[in-house]
Amino acid sequence: METKFKSLKEFYPFYLSEHQNPTSRKLHFIGTALLFVILATAIFLSKYWFLWLLPVIGYGFAWVGHFFFEKNKPATFKYPFYSLASDFVLFFHLLTGKEKFTPKK
Repeated sequence: METKFKSLKEFYPFYLSEHQNPTSRKLHFIGTALLFVILATAIFLSKYWFLWLLPVIGYGFAWVGHFFFEKNKPATFKYPFYSLASDFVLFFHLLTGKEKFTPKK
């Protein structure tokens, strides 16, 4: 039977379990960092057409990580909002050192 998550707090441990490969974590981090760069650039330069790049870059790096390194299906397909929120949580946890790029097993 499939688990139904009722909160981000409940979902996040599952999200982490799907992101154990160091290369995949690095790709997620790079994609999310580029997302922030593109967003800031679009706003700063008033080039709002740059915004179409956000999902391409954000999901592109993440999906390469899932399909080629994790060898699993991205949680985005079943839990789009929890997955997106968890990606930002993981990004800031990696940035601050709360999570590692090479997780303990």
